[in-house]
Amino acid sequence: IAENIEFLPNSEGKKPRFTDFEGKTSFGMSVFNLGNAIMGSGILGLAYAMANTGILLFLFLLTAVAGLSCYSIHLLLKSSGIVGIRSYEQLGFRAFGITGKMAAGIAITLQNIGAMSSYLYIVKSEFPLVLQAFLKADTSSGEWYLNGNYLVVLVSLSVILPLALMKQLGYLGYTSGFSLSCMVFFLSVIYKKFQILTLAQAHVANVTVNHGYHNGHVMVDDSNCSPQMFTINTHTAYTIPILAFAFVCHPEVLPIYTELRNPTQRKMQHISNISILIMYTMYFLAALFGYLTFYTNVEAELLHTYSRIDPYDTLILCVRLAVLTAVTLTVPIVLFPVRRAIQEMMFPNKTFNWIRHVAIAVILLTFINILVIFAPNILGIFGIIGATSAPCLIFIFPAVFYIRIVPKDKEPMRSTPKIFAACFAGLGMLFMIMSLSFIIIDWTTGSSSALGGH
Repeated sequence: IAENIEFLPNSEGKKPRFTDFEGKTSFGMSVFNLGNAIMGSGILGLAYAMANTGILLFLFLLTAVAGLSCYSIHLLLKSSGIVGIRSYEQLGFRAFGITGKMAAGIAITLQNIGAMSSYLYIVKSEFPLVLQAFLKADTSSGEWYLNGNYLVVLVSLSVILPLALMKQLGYLGYTSGFSLSCMVFFLSVIYKKFQILTLAQAHVANVTVNHGYHNGHVMVDDSNCSPQMFTINTHTAYTIPILAFAFVCHPEVLPIYTELRNPTQRKMQHISNISILIMYTMYFLAALFGYLTFYTNVEAELLHTYSRIDPYDTLILCVRLAVLTAVTLTVPIVLFPVRRAIQEMMFPNKTFNWIRHVAIAVILLTFINILVIFAPNILGIFGIIGATSAPCLIFIFPAVFYIRIVPKDKEPMRSTPKIFAACFAGLGMLFMIMSLSFIIIDWTTGSSSALGGH
């Protein structure tokens, strides 16, 4: 029984136990899978976020969010340990009955469909540009392989669908490892470019003090070329929601826990902490080197800033290809919890069935492809959905499930852990209100400063 783990009633007050599901996934593969689930396209917007907060403020915010994510996973794991359930929807059911189950299922479905749509949208918009630059083709040549709509369908059928049809998440450990190594390559090139471009800028600044441009694009004005430790401007507030949702991996935590070999709460917490630490390091370095290369001229999408300097730079083209690969390989990981949520909501008591397993994946991918090809403007609505479902999944649900599920005789309502959990839920509400207000302000003023991260 891969995706529908039933809860067995505990007899004679024994500790709750799970069905005879034998987890086979190793510690390392689980770290890769969770790391891949965390790492979204948001990494490309972090340098822009740093340009609007300054290095120290960015580091402080990123550290705080990473710590909060670890705490949030701790709440989820503790709740699931008490009732012996390793499914987000079933935890909701135990805490609030059918309402809790549907709320968790719908939030996971919307959040992850939004994430998958944004990933495939990146494939649709970026892949043709990269191919075109590699082939040095003419934009007006009208070849089918330079059409994003064909490419996104091709990638969905040839890469994403076969991986999404795997019976268990554990099998995706290898592709997750590859996906993360693509991002390490991305980091190393950003570091290399940082060395090259800063030397070039210094040289240009010495030679042509009177001309304020390097290559006609990058400013070499002193005020723009000194790193800021703290910056407060009109865009600063927008970076808080971007960072708050930088570590969204909560729908994947419990499925990965289920498939872990010899699972214990401590082991799963270690996996989560290591995954978050790896992504925390990668996020910070990507933001830092991107920011130190371009300072205030960095764009909301980091790789576009490099392409502006030299559109045919082979190294940057390889990096764009690596980022596309990483984003593509994240889609199957994100699809698993959605399929599971749909099964929990629509076929709660059915055992594993290959036909249903395949059908849900095919329908989901078809739906997302149709969205990305025919209605890319709808992606703006996913910004609103993300602003409501992400804080629920990261902050509010883990906290309220914990408060409801942990028995009062173990931890009274006024005990420190429950007070902390209540404050945590309040923080989630605050993030939700902030994100939604920024999106609405953007819509009314017609600007688009609020960046959609992962």
